[in-house]
Amino acid sequence: MGNSFGTLFKITTFGESHGRALGVIIDGCPAGLEIDESFIQAELTRRKPGQSKITTQRKENDEFEILSGIFEGKATGTPICLVIHNQDQKSKDYAHIAEKYRPSHADYTYDVKYGVRDYRGGGRSSARETAARVAAGAVAKLYLEKIGVDVSAYVSKVGKIEAPEHHKLDLTKTEDNIVRCPDAETAEKMITLIDETRKNQDTIGGVVTCVIKNTPAGLGEPVFDKLHAELGKAMLSINAVKGFEYGSGFKGVEMFGSEHNDIFYNDGDAIRTETNHSGGIQGGISNGEDIYFNVAFKPVATIMKDQPSVDSSGEDATVSGKGRHDPCVVPRAVPIVEAMAALVIADFYLMNQTAKLSI
Repeated sequence: MGNSFGTLFKITTFGESHGRALGVIIDGCPAGLEIDESFIQAELTRRKPGQSKITTQRKENDEFEILSGIFEGKATGTPICLVIHNQDQKSKDYAHIAEKYRPSHADYTYDVKYGVRDYRGGGRSSARETAARVAAGAVAKLYLEKIGVDVSAYVSKVGKIEAPEHHKLDLTKTEDNIVRCPDAETAEKMITLIDETRKNQDTIGGVVTCVIKNTPAGLGEPVFDKLHAELGKAMLSINAVKGFEYGSGFKGVEMFGSEHNDIFYNDGDAIRTETNHSGGIQGGISNGEDIYFNVAFKPVATIMKDQPSVDSSGEDATVSGKGRHDPCVVPRAVPIVEAMAALVIADFYLMNQTAKLSI
């Protein structure tokens, strides 16, 4: 049913936006891993609603509960189940669209596929489902920390306002402002644009850039399960994502091969490349350089304006914007992108343990 992700480090999420709770089952987490609950909570807090004037004002603490798989602070090797209870649902805000299809939402497609639809906040199609992913991603981050891998994302673009390239930024400053852009001057412009968009009862899209440092060379499979393909699948599974590019991406088509090729050199203990247009991945396998990619998010589909549509009977209808929604999703999407990236790298690292004879 498409609710699971991963091969060895595998997650299954469950729950709806206005149900009793959301949650995730993590299967394959190595036994003995120390589980820092305060870190998991901190990651959930980065994603939670109501954290600033430029995010939805739904109030959820997003505090989690451990149901299984952890004993005396360590993973036991059995399935880990984490649950996040919903607290601030206002289902009445959605009664007006019980029979109507909101433009650019999953209302119509879910109705066609299942014949039944939870219209309260979008049900399972709501981006609130990503809270479960962030919780699982936090566990993956704790695992990656043991091998020195760092996953960092930030807002690189809102509308037409764009930050400098990642190698020119200090990513430790990402959390210094509410838009999560590490360039202070750009961040102020982004915040102003998002706030003005909110006041105009509209929404705006943006880009989240992710940089993964210290990934061991050799992760990924050469044909269908390429590392960048799995990262792309992970990112495109996130609500509102419209595009994914890694390395030089689409800009690479403007270059000649002589410009684009990453020249190898011997750096003593490792083989390195002088440039990194490949984005740390060649032939679908990591080469040890920084992995970096961009994830494009569309403007949030719910706007606070009346829009023409149809209802479930095919009759003309007017959809009125109600409820609490983000005027721009990218500030809260940063920890989601990090979580999905961490899950992919953790999974491929575990799979790579059987790639070759080591005795």
